[in-house]
Amino acid sequence: MTKDKVKAVVVSKECLMDDIFSLTIKVGENISKAVPGQFIDLYSNDKSRMLPRPISICDVDSEKEEMRIVFRTVGAGTSEFSTYEKGDTVEIVGPLGNGYDIKDADKDKVHVLLGGGIGIPPMLYLAKKLNEAGVPKDNIKTVIGFRDKNTFLVEDLEKYSQVFITSDNGEIGIKGNVIDGLREYNIKPDVIYACGPTPMLKGISAYAAENSVTAYISLEERMACGIGACLACVCKSSDVDGHSKVKNKRICKDGPVFLSEEVEL
Repeated sequence: MTKDKVKAVVVSKECLMDDIFSLTIKVGENISKAVPGQFIDLYSNDKSRMLPRPISICDVDSEKEEMRIVFRTVGAGTSEFSTYEKGDTVEIVGPLGNGYDIKDADKDKVHVLLGGGIGIPPMLYLAKKLNEAGVPKDNIKTVIGFRDKNTFLVEDLEKYSQVFITSDNGEIGIKGNVIDGLREYNIKPDVIYACGPTPMLKGISAYAAENSVTAYISLEERMACGIGACLACVCKSSDVDGHSKVKNKRICKDGPVFLSEEVEL
C-alpha cells in the first residue's frame, strides 16, 4: 500500500449501462500489486472537491501495470470520472484496505461469490485470482443480483467462474436476491465472498451463521481519508478496536473485507 498520490493515465473508457462506467488506467508497479477486495481513492481534477472517491478494484493486469475500475455515477465526482477519455490523467492513492483472504484457497472446496449492484465489480478480480490459484472454474460459483434485465460484467465473470443471475423483478434469472439465488440454483457453498448493499450483507451473514459457512463480506461506506485516521467510516464490531478503544472497526483500514462474525450490520 502507498499513501502517496500517483498520477494515473486513462487507457480506455467504456459505458456498460446508462450510469455504470468502466475505466482502465495505467497505475504503475506498486498499485498493480493489489489483491481482490481492495480499493483505490480517486481524486477529482476539480480542486474544489477535496475528498477522494473510494472505488473498488475490478481487475488488474500486473504485466501492463493497468487497473480496471467500474463505478456508478451518483454525484459530481463520479460524473466527472465518467467524462474521462484515453490519455487523461488522474490522481489516485492505493491500493487501500484489506482484501479477501484467498492465499490458502482450497481447490476442492466450493467458493461462492455473491455480488449485488455495484458490489459486482470486485467479484471479477476475485474470481480471476481464485482461478489462478488453482481453483477450477466449476468450483467458483458467482451469483450476481441486478435490478432488472440490464446487466454488466457477466461475460467477463464467465471466463473464470460459473455465473448465476438474479433480478429484483424477475426479468432475468431467478426473481429475488442473491440468497434466493443460492437456494433456487441449489448452490452449497463451503466459503462465501460477498460485496453489496447492507441489507444483502445482513442476509448473507445470517445465512452463513445458520449453515456454519465461513463468509467474507465487503462493506460499502462513505469514506473521507481512506487510511483509517479520521474515523468517518466506522462500523460496529464484536471486539474492541485497538485504535478507537471501542467496539468499532474502520472500514477503510480494517476492512473493507471482514469475516461476517467480526462486524454487526
